[in-house]
Amino acid sequence: MSARPRARDLGIPFEGEPGPWNAITDVPGVEVGYVTLIKGDGPLRVGEGPVRTGVTVILPRGKHDLEPVLCAYFAFNGMGEVAGALAVRESGRLSGPIGITNTHSAGTVRDALVAWGIREGVPGVWHLPVVGETFDGYLNDIDGMHVRTEHVFAAIDAAGSGPVAEGNVGGGTGMILHGFKGGTGTASRVVEHDGREYRVGVLVQANTGTRAELRIAGAPVGQELLDYGLAKTERPATKSIIVVVASDAPLDPHYLERLAKRPVLGMGRLGNTGQDTSGDIFVAFSTASPSAPEHLEEPEGGVPKLPLIHRGLGAASDEERAAPSLVLSLLFQATVEATEEAIVNALVAAEDMRGRDDRLVVAIPHEGLREALRKYNRLVPDAVE
Repeated sequence: MSARPRARDLGIPFEGEPGPWNAITDVPGVEVGYVTLIKGDGPLRVGEGPVRTGVTVILPRGKHDLEPVLCAYFAFNGMGEVAGALAVRESGRLSGPIGITNTHSAGTVRDALVAWGIREGVPGVWHLPVVGETFDGYLNDIDGMHVRTEHVFAAIDAAGSGPVAEGNVGGGTGMILHGFKGGTGTASRVVEHDGREYRVGVLVQANTGTRAELRIAGAPVGQELLDYGLAKTERPATKSIIVVVASDAPLDPHYLERLAKRPVLGMGRLGNTGQDTSGDIFVAFSTASPSAPEHLEEPEGGVPKLPLIHRGLGAASDEERAAPSLVLSLLFQATVEATEEAIVNALVAAEDMRGRDDRLVVAIPHEGLREALRKYNRLVPDAVE
């Protein structure tokens, strides 16, 4: 795991209450695993390297519980790909792990997850795994397609709960974020209503945004660091992000789709305007939702009843109608907050990386970031790196 500090360690202020690990794994049952591939230096030789890539897997119920979860997705900008998204939209369900990798390795990861699902007995007569991608070809020999089936299996084997590595790891290894080195980031929020606690966790593979537009905690950090570490003509364009949102709140696919729209607002807090040709695609699932007919509650009369948060259904009073709406709003807010922090965590955890053709992408300088926040009175007092 990277020894780099996280965003809060630098004194960056965030709203909301994080879970114990401030990670997607704060949602009970969720496991995350990576394989990171770094090999070679110098000029690009397709098929040989340099290699700066990897694969990330997210298991909604962990390796030992293969029951499906309810799921939804949303594409803010569709110039990207999430395999299995149409099946998620049609069925409202997700079976097996979610994979995230580079653009040209998405098919390999998809096939590997199919093979793993067959081997492990993931329920279903066919397998349509969910796999997202972002482009790492500025630093990586992307045409060499270095991610293999064994790497996907190894990432699943390595998956676990607890703290999650960030920055130059897994599918995020070769990614660039707001003109700095980017990659993988995660965060979580805990919300409480009427004595019940719900958790929302977010994991991002962030390869998006320009340096000029970057704002952190409201401060124009990108403008303050506009020319740091690169020539004025050297601004690699990156335009895509995959966001996975997990929650233990019992939400049906309709409300999960609404949850899956909220990462856009977390991106917007950082100045991201959603550039044309970007692939900004979000997946949300609930570990608490019943995933198959046998999990439905059947009250008197034999009419199936989903034990879900659902605004207004069956409410006998204005107060009963208002309660689910308030919970949903809290979950939406938690998703926005966790997405914002996960993206900043990806920035802060990343380290300088030199890749193909000796291209260098620098990490955001921690002290420069702190100075920018201090200038605009946005640094948390007494924070130390």
